[in-house]
Amino acid sequence: MAALGEEAREPVTPESLVAWQKRDAAGRPRPTVGDLRADDRFEVEELRVPGASGGPDVTLVSARPAGVDGPLPLLYYMHGGGMITGNAWSVLPRLLREWALPLQLAVISVEYRLAPHAQYPGPVEDCHAGLVWAADHAADLGLDVDRILVGGKSAGGGLAAALALLTRDRGGPTPIGQLLLSPMLDDRNDTFSSHQMAGRDTWDRTSNATAWQALLGDLYGAEDLPPYAAPARATDLSELPPAYLEVGSAETFRDEVVAYADAIWQAGGEAELHVWPGAFHGFDTLAPQADLSRDAREARTRWLRRLLGR
Repeated sequence: MAALGEEAREPVTPESLVAWQKRDAAGRPRPTVGDLRADDRFEVEELRVPGASGGPDVTLVSARPAGVDGPLPLLYYMHGGGMITGNAWSVLPRLLREWALPLQLAVISVEYRLAPHAQYPGPVEDCHAGLVWAADHAADLGLDVDRILVGGKSAGGGLAAALALLTRDRGGPTPIGQLLLSPMLDDRNDTFSSHQMAGRDTWDRTSNATAWQALLGDLYGAEDLPPYAAPARATDLSELPPAYLEVGSAETFRDEVVAYADAIWQAGGEAELHVWPGAFHGFDTLAPQADLSRDAREARTRWLRRLLGR
């Protein structure tokens, strides 16, 4: 982390948000469909599907290993970026290389609307609408509707947790698992680790507050905020699909992720929790060759393989 310099720890503030978003949009990779096909190793298409009632259509980027017959399990994935940055395309090369090929897995990445242009419930409803559409069209897409799992990193991990709650409460489609990588779960932003890592983590308490304010608008700080906005607010975590949760020990989100895993256990659910020692937010992306990053990637893959093998 020290090698990244001070810029890596520059917080996002309400005053710098627009500039931050412009810089991210200009600098973040956005591979084309042709790029993602990787010399025809993958079948890739962009889908425009109906959004939630009253909402705009949602773009899904659907990809699967080429030439594989039969319905495939689906990883329905939400990208990170603090709800304020990121795109559905940039995460796919790694997902396809690390999971789609070795696990014979289809992937759909969701281009949900970003805050503050879209505030809660817009982004999570985008994700839910895309998931419902994919499940309804599983046969046409070559997907196994009984083996869909939701996942994401950071903001995407929070959205995946929210989807698990939302699909439970709306009666489906029911995921077989939830992959929550350093998930953004708690709008209250007041855990011990959020204070401990202030000014140190790549995503610290200031950036987190800015992002939650952008997402929630007038709901920010509300006592009765729905759990679909901030899953840490949930009081009932029963009957959820098995969860994989990971976080770094030197990360703002550490304590809220540990608390969420504990709450799942207390509700009688299944959760596998990894707290990677010394890891900061985004460690495996910023230091991909580190032994710890390799260990984290291998642990995720083992969990996915076990889950899909049930």
